[in-house]
Amino acid sequence: MIQRRKLSTQGELVEGLASLGIRATQSSVSRDLEELGIVKVQGHYAPPGLARGFGPRGLLHLEPAGDALIVASCEPGIASAVSVEIDKAELPGIVGTIAGDDTIFIAVRGRAAQKSVLNRIRSIFFSSGELS
Repeated sequence: MIQRRKLSTQGELVEGLASLGIRATQSSVSRDLEELGIVKVQGHYAPPGLARGFGPRGLLHLEPAGDALIVASCEPGIASAVSVEIDKAELPGIVGTIAGDDTIFIAVRGRAAQKSVLNRIRSIFFSSGELS
């Protein structure tokens, strides 16, 4: 919800969760926000990566590994969401992704695909393409 809508109060979060059939109280939402590292940025709740300036969705670092693998490092607890974003992009050359808590393995078809996928992921998550 936080990535899809601008939410500025915990009450809005409670109402949004209720509309999805999830019962929550303001105090439980408050604890969950703290645990997830979600804070307000310019008056609206934001995922940890945006709040800390690491990128819009928590991606920290991409590293090629061998000829057919990319390892992505993410903010803790965000790897699954980042993996979904990568999967949704349906990038040519990606065979599949596996996400843990803060790491994603991205299997690619080979060295040429690896370079192309690295560049495309950078362009999706960072408008300047700059990522360590």
